[in-house]
Amino acid sequence: MQKDIIVIIGGPGTGKTTIIDGLLERGNCCLPEISREITLEAKKQGIEQLFLENPLLFSELLLEGRKKQYHQAVAEENPVVFIDRGIPDVLAYMHYIGDAYPAFFDEACREHKYTKIFILPPWEAIYESDDARYENYEQATLIYKHLKETYESYGYNLIEVPKDTVDNRILFILGHLSN
Repeated sequence: MQKDIIVIIGGPGTGKTTIIDGLLERGNCCLPEISREITLEAKKQGIEQLFLENPLLFSELLLEGRKKQYHQAVAEENPVVFIDRGIPDVLAYMHYIGDAYPAFFDEACREHKYTKIFILPPWEAIYESDDARYENYEQATLIYKHLKETYESYGYNLIEVPKDTVDNRILFILGHLSN
């Protein structure tokens, strides 16, 4: 059986989670973004914003979590699995903040390959910050550029999802699965 592991990426506040939720409501198999879980766990341990205080540790925890998600997607019975962010996102954020990272980060990107990548462009009209999203819109736009460059450096052809209603964005994604 052919397994399609589809990743939805984009800077903060571009609608990824809303699209994943919509795909779930339509009966698709989806795996959620895990960075908020890591942030909440750190807060329980007294670290207010782990990504800001110790970006390498945060990124290592995120990398391990995303590798587990990848293997969960591979083991999933459904032939198509959607994931909210992929392994190269970790490197893109490290590039964004200008931090170095160990070689095993790069190796993880090379060893875990996705079928298709859908990228959501910055969209100021829907952008909102919250307690886990500390970036402003300009920073979110820079993150988008780093995501695009990072995924393309691993050979991915990114499919940009147009700014539209949630339903139309979902239909756009589903319509590109058979291509």
